[in-house]
Amino acid sequence: MQIRVECQSREPGELEPEVVWFGSRRVAVQAVVDRWYGQHQRWWKVDTEDGLYVLRRDDSTGEWELAAVTRTG
Repeated sequence: MQIRVECQSREPGELEPEVVWFGSRRVAVQAVVDRWYGQHQRWWKVDTEDGLYVLRRDDSTGEWELAAVTRTG
């Protein structure tokens, strides 16, 4: 699923997701739980008011995708 992500720059070239947009629905990121890097992609596991999401960003295109959803409850 393609999404829109607003980020804050922490260090030069390092992005941290702050808000995830699912269409017109805004979901604030409360914390970045984990992050890891591939050769051409980056992933962030983020904690939101909805639960945990894994976000993936393609470095060559800059496009974001929802890679996984983990909900508790």
